[in-house]
Parts: sequence; C-alpha cells; structure tokens
Amino acid sequence: MSREAELIATMTPLIADLAEDGCGAVALAGSRGKRRSDLKSDYDFRVYANAYRGPEVRDSVQWKRFEAAMHDWVAEGFRMDGVWMRSYAGVRRDLDAWISGTAVPKTFEWTIWGYHLPTDLANQQIIYDPQGLLADWRAQLATYPETLRASILRQYGEILQYWAADYHYESKVARRDLVFLVGLTGKLANAILQVVFALNRVYFPGDGWNLPMAAELERLPPDFLSRMTAILEPGHDAEAWGRQRAELIAMIADLEVLVAA
Repeated sequence: MSREAELIATMTPLIADLAEDGCGAVALAGSRGKRRSDLKSDYDFRVYANAYRGPEVRDSVQWKRFEAAMHDWVAEGFRMDGVWMRSYAGVRRDLDAWISGTAVPKTFEWTIWGYHLPTDLANQQIIYDPQGLLADWRAQLATYPETLRASILRQYGEILQYWAADYHYESKVARRDLVFLVGLTGKLANAILQVVFALNRVYFPGDGWNLPMAAELERLPPDFLSRMTAILEPGHDAEAWGRQRAELIAMIADLEVLVAA
C-alpha cells in the first residue's frame, strides 16, 4: 500500500466518525479529485452527513482523534487543511439551484472565483458513500445541465460584451491605472474561461488548472492557449496594456462567433 493510500485508509473512518451517526460520506476533492495533483497539492477532504457530533463538533472526542491523526500526517510532509463538513440537505438545495441555472458561486476566503458546487461533486473522488448520495449526485451531473450552460453563457457573455465596448477600459490603459487593469484582466480572464468551459459542456474547474484544462477542450478560439498566455503575461513595454486590451477584445469577438455557431 502506498503512503497516499495509507493516509486515505487511515483518515477515512476518522472523518466519517465526525457525523452524528458515525457514518458520514467521505470524498477527496480539489486537484486530487480531478486527478491533477502534483507534489504541491494538499488533501482536500469532504464529509457529508445529516448532522455532526455536538453540540460543538470541534469539542468532541471524535474531532480530537481526527485532528491528532491529521497532525501526524502533516508532520510527515502530507499537506492537509482540515475537512469541510457539509450537510446532505444543504448540498441538495444548492445543487438544485445550480442545475436550474439560478445559483451563483459562493464566496470563501480560500477561493478566487468562488466555490462551484457542480465542479466539486462531479470531480471528487468518492471514498466512502454509505447512502449512495454522492454517487447519485455524480450521476445527476454526468450530463451537463443545459439550463446551467445557458445561464453561464448569458451571465459571463454580458460581462465580456460590456468591457469590450466600454470606453473606461481604454481610458484606464491610457492612464496606466495598474491596479484597475490587473483587476480587470483577472475578471475578464475568468469570464472567458467560464464561457469556454460552458460552451464545451464541461464544468469550470475552479481556481486551479484552468488554462491547461481549457486547452484540452474541443471548441476553442484559434490558438487559444498561446493567446491567453500572452494576455496574462503582457510584458513590461510601453504598449503592453494596450496590446493586452486589443488581444482581449479579439478573443471576446472570437468567442461570440463560437457561441453563436
């Protein structure tokens, strides 16, 4: 057994025992769930249950056992940042909203572009699923919901159309308003990637691995990877920000053609 397999085998029953009935469902998310992990990746555990040990789970014996084991593995060099405890009812409610096309990403400090529930549920590695609910959610998401796709294309398409035409962007480039330009670059890069993934009926990967995963998609603007790389690394010469703006506008125009096709 590998050390990673040993870690998962050791931590799973301790995580499951945080549930009030001792049988929480356990999954591994993040880059490991997506099978994109490397030596810098941590272990993003999820646990799902109707309720947790209480009245305060972090005061329970079960939590102290979990925490002690986690610290032992961290001391060996395995990165682990606790466990995210989720309720079955809360996930069901949020998933229904996402599938209907009415949900928006939730904001947490540890995300840049918000937490995308369908990405998590569709990609997580299911380790222990006593009620079969995690498998049911994955099956529900096996086909990309058309309502979600339409909502994403509309929402982020409007952002891209607005900034491609807005004169404030040109003014900020002329003034070299760097804080504004850096922020807008991130906003537009995210919107472009949201549209690209939805266009291809693939769940947005979240904060990590966006560009490499996008490069593997079938329907893309010409030379997508090299053009996006140039946009995100505009250089330091006097024309860098103007060139970046022109390249972003051209990318937006190419995306509009793809979406309309």
